[in-house]
Amino acid sequence: MPGHFLQIQSLTKRTLLLAGSEATQFDHHRPARSLVAERLANLLFMICLASNTSYSQALTPRAYTITPIHVNAVTLGYSFSDGTVLLDDTVPITDGVARLSTPVFNYFHALSFIGRSANFTAALPYTIGHLQGKVLGAETKVYRSGLGGSAYRFSVNLKGGPSITPKEFLSWRQKTLLGVSLAVVAPTGQYDPARLVNIGTNRWAFKPELGLSRRWRTWLFDAYGGAWFFTTNQDFFPGTVSRSQEPIGVAEMHLSYDVKTGFWASIDSNFWYGGTTSRGGIEDTATLQKNSRIGATCAIPVGKRQTLKFSYSRGAYVRFGGNFQNLSIGWQYSWLGKPN
Repeated sequence: MPGHFLQIQSLTKRTLLLAGSEATQFDHHRPARSLVAERLANLLFMICLASNTSYSQALTPRAYTITPIHVNAVTLGYSFSDGTVLLDDTVPITDGVARLSTPVFNYFHALSFIGRSANFTAALPYTIGHLQGKVLGAETKVYRSGLGGSAYRFSVNLKGGPSITPKEFLSWRQKTLLGVSLAVVAPTGQYDPARLVNIGTNRWAFKPELGLSRRWRTWLFDAYGGAWFFTTNQDFFPGTVSRSQEPIGVAEMHLSYDVKTGFWASIDSNFWYGGTTSRGGIEDTATLQKNSRIGATCAIPVGKRQTLKFSYSRGAYVRFGGNFQNLSIGWQYSWLGKPN
């Protein structure tokens, strides 16, 4: 969950410090306001997660299907999220809304790993965020843009997915696939501990996952289960406080239908639980996440090497965080080539 999401980490004496304000304005003698700021920071974590399909809110159908070895692909994607934000009643933040735009560059490579089908993916997002709301009755607006944390994923099939060539793939038929993956989000996003609003999170995130994929003729069912684990940000605002987060368990399911080769559509859902945060060793139990999303995805081939992908999702159950609608589009170009 984690990665390139915005953070707001404190309040001024009267309201949130706006982007570009100096850390010296922070009031260290107002613990109640600090709690409000901390809750808002946790909220913004989840707001930005909704715009990034690399994290807990991600809805990714067909993540464990087989691809012939030496296939490469680049994808240029764009994600737009818009909606309201929900906090518990103890926090005086009202009328919270956010709009996030996230262009993403993605590279994919299929390979053989100990005789099994495997693939590696790398992604680099750029986040543009507009957030506003009333904090203690004062209207507050925040804008930020910049590079987010780079994300990497390695996946390998354990059952039903042997390493195959493009020629062998033409006659291969999927039945039941079982695979595992490890996703990593690096702390490469823009981050300055002296600023209240950051794109990056200044920590590592890891997600091991187990995935099942089962085909019945033109129907495909996917189910994944995993968990996000996070290192501690030792430079939380104003640079002298640590911030940690408990693991987040994630479950995801998809049912898709093949219209024809390369042309498919799916209905998607997920659920995640956990992620309680602590600042300076003090846990804030109100930051517990227990949310889910539903959506749909469609992939349309354009010629032999190009594919257009569209997806839409919305909050199905939101206990704490962003209740967003998300629209994503992507253009993919693929080719076959063995590295020299």
